[in-house]
Amino acid sequence: MPRPSDFDPKEHMPLSLSDRYYAVLATKTAGKAASAVEIVDSVLEAARESGASDVHLIPVESGLDVLWRIDGVLHPIENLRAEIATNVVSRLKVLAGLLTYRSETPQEGRIQSPGDTDVEMRVSTFPTMFGEKAVVRLFAGSGQYQRFETLGLPADIQAGLSDLLLESGGVILDCGPAGSGKTTTIYACLRELADKFGSQRSLVSLEDPIEAVIPGVAQSQINPTVGFDYDTGLKSLMRQDPEVILVGEIRDQVAAETVFQAALTGHLVLTTFHAGSATGAICRLSDMGIEPYLLRTGLLGIVAQRLVRKLCECSKESSDSGSLLGIDLANCHVPTGCEKCRGTGYHGRLLLAEFLRTESSEVGRAILSQSDADELEALAVSAGMTTRWDRAVEAVKCGETSPAEVRRVFGFSH
Repeated sequence: MPRPSDFDPKEHMPLSLSDRYYAVLATKTAGKAASAVEIVDSVLEAARESGASDVHLIPVESGLDVLWRIDGVLHPIENLRAEIATNVVSRLKVLAGLLTYRSETPQEGRIQSPGDTDVEMRVSTFPTMFGEKAVVRLFAGSGQYQRFETLGLPADIQAGLSDLLLESGGVILDCGPAGSGKTTTIYACLRELADKFGSQRSLVSLEDPIEAVIPGVAQSQINPTVGFDYDTGLKSLMRQDPEVILVGEIRDQVAAETVFQAALTGHLVLTTFHAGSATGAICRLSDMGIEPYLLRTGLLGIVAQRLVRKLCECSKESSDSGSLLGIDLANCHVPTGCEKCRGTGYHGRLLLAEFLRTESSEVGRAILSQSDADELEALAVSAGMTTRWDRAVEAVKCGETSPAEVRRVFGFSH
């Protein structure tokens, strides 16, 4: 088993994007005549075309580093000269409706989708030693969010979730780290309900922020500055005669308690939670002070998910033990890089997920007795759950992804 300190991600990346990605961007931004308006337009346009999820503008002593996150990985793209750096961030702030004269405090805003492009952008600024850092998050527009059947969920999980969406009460929890696709999955579930029941069921949401418009759903965005937080919003929604409630995220004990009370009073609640695994989510909620009986009776099911990059068709087979990185297989496929994947060795992403249903009597008793995550997982596996790690190993075995990518996402604890 290799040690995490021995793993160098750069050794497993064929080429960096800055080597061969966007020469057009470099041409547009390198000329001294280029204005901040032209640079921002060029960066955002190229980022949209690349499918980037985030654009990072990081002030450094020499200027402004531009990096893009593509398929979950951050790549250096360009360095803008120092004399234009401040103007570039100011231009972003103007587009997002932020105060350009306030640079000592963080700010957040949105850029309206320009023209007919179906991409929404959220801008966040943060003061640093060399100036303001800005991050632009690019969200898929309402028309681009995936449908339930196109998520890439394993057939058993899709069937199980479909069954749970027909229930009249209980909590369906989607968990994973930031950037693991939780919102995409939970939105797809809500779209499935809207398509299936139409106006026959009252569908509402409480989000921060609203990332896409879902027809048939009454969506609300919280505003803590005026006292409209998750707890206040949930309690008010209970008097709005809803049948299905989407809660963007469980962030604290108060919100968690309100979510489970709503579930026990005859509401189907869809929500997300930051936890590493399905059984880990149960333990975290228990540690937050949620009573075991609420977890046992309120939870319908938990999806825990990760996104890993899919190998491009140019990948090659390897039996080198160094490439396997401790994964118990005889051989694997590793990235090489070609024009199609722009030299990265990967093209698109693969959803790896596990699905825990709490209807098993053994799992239910373990929840009531507040068993630890390992014991809960062993019981869940014996009841038929396939863990996210088992799915990851199977994906490596089938040549869908590489050991290096699995280790990047899952780490070395397995």
